[in-house]
Amino acid sequence: MEEEDRRWFVGIDWASETHHVRISDGRGRKAGERIFAHGGEGLADMAGWLVAVTGVEPDGIDVAIEVPHGPVVESLLERGFRVHAINPKQLDRFRDRFSPAGAKDDSRDAEVLADALRTDRRCFRRLAPLDPVLVELREWSRMAEELRAERNRLGNRVREQLWRYYPQLLDLADDVAAGWFLDLWALLPTPEKARRVREETVARLLKRHRIRRFSAGGVLERLRRPAILVAPGTTEAAVAHVQALAKRLDLVNRQIAEAETRLDRLTERMAQVGSGWEPGEPGQDGAQQDGAQRDVTILRSLPGVGRVVLATLLAEAWEALQRRDYHALRCLCGVAPVTKRSGKSRIVQRRQAAHQRLANAVYHWSRVAVQHDPRSRAKYAALRKRGHGHARALRSVGDRLIAVACAMLETGTTFNPDIAGERASALT
Repeated sequence: MEEEDRRWFVGIDWASETHHVRISDGRGRKAGERIFAHGGEGLADMAGWLVAVTGVEPDGIDVAIEVPHGPVVESLLERGFRVHAINPKQLDRFRDRFSPAGAKDDSRDAEVLADALRTDRRCFRRLAPLDPVLVELREWSRMAEELRAERNRLGNRVREQLWRYYPQLLDLADDVAAGWFLDLWALLPTPEKARRVREETVARLLKRHRIRRFSAGGVLERLRRPAILVAPGTTEAAVAHVQALAKRLDLVNRQIAEAETRLDRLTERMAQVGSGWEPGEPGQDGAQQDGAQRDVTILRSLPGVGRVVLATLLAEAWEALQRRDYHALRCLCGVAPVTKRSGKSRIVQRRQAAHQRLANAVYHWSRVAVQHDPRSRAKYAALRKRGHGHARALRSVGDRLIAVACAMLETGTTFNPDIAGERASALT
């Protein structure tokens, strides 16, 4: 009991403007409660107050919070506090201990966080300061995804305008946001311009962009097909709209290229950081420590892993990869099914509570692996033959690939298609 009394547990219900903080001792008794404003001064005051009330150093205080990232978490980690994160859905279940009726307020949430950490620490995830390279990689990876989504939105708007007055141009490319396509449109923005341009002018544009699947004559033949008859002013309005969209797409395309370059550089820097293991740790030998680039090299050797998938795995699942935690990874990526069993009833459903970026990455990882890896292709074909849908079969392929990746990381070896199946079977 004396040892429990010396333990301190803090619950923080964070918000955009203020943070509600409660301190409990080892028996759950309230030791203090305050509200701090968000900002440098407020977070510094909160850290000082926690140390003053408890009378111990920051590494002797356990802090519970809902989010695993953000300025509050980073501020506490930098000051040496032991910070633990929990999923908001789990916290909602813990809240029922204090209010079966569903009452909720900031003070109660801070109390629930502190008490749940005291009694059920296994449900929380201990956080550690992130490597600066990982922070950059995560941000650029998310920026690249946002830019690609913006590119798709703008491309759809361009397609809509061209369909409105110039549909023959759409026959030349599926990707209307590509740089060469936008330059071609700028050269021939209307069917009338296409009828008057010289073939040599179009040939120079195609050569500049290294487009070999079309000849200048073939392009002009398509663009000079009978045009749609539109109301007066429609063509001028559509051209103005596409012109505005093209300027934005040009910027987005350049930003995507920059993001991809940054991802490559940061991935190489992550490789130089290594796996994070120290010599002498269980499961490691001196030979494995010599390869500082081992983890990134191993993941990169897997079939279906490209720049985007690799960056997403490193950025969003770094902690689970460091632990070689197959079960955590398959849950984060959404490939682990959810089983609901009661009496004679047994229902297996798709996992919805997953990290969406990781789920998308594993989907494309599996899709490409099916095209290039014989074992993945055979597993996919067998699942489809059993009646599984496309996405369901790809999730199973992704589950196997995650198992193979964890086994490879544990043994420190790159992908070998001949023994990958044996490793996955041993792990699962």
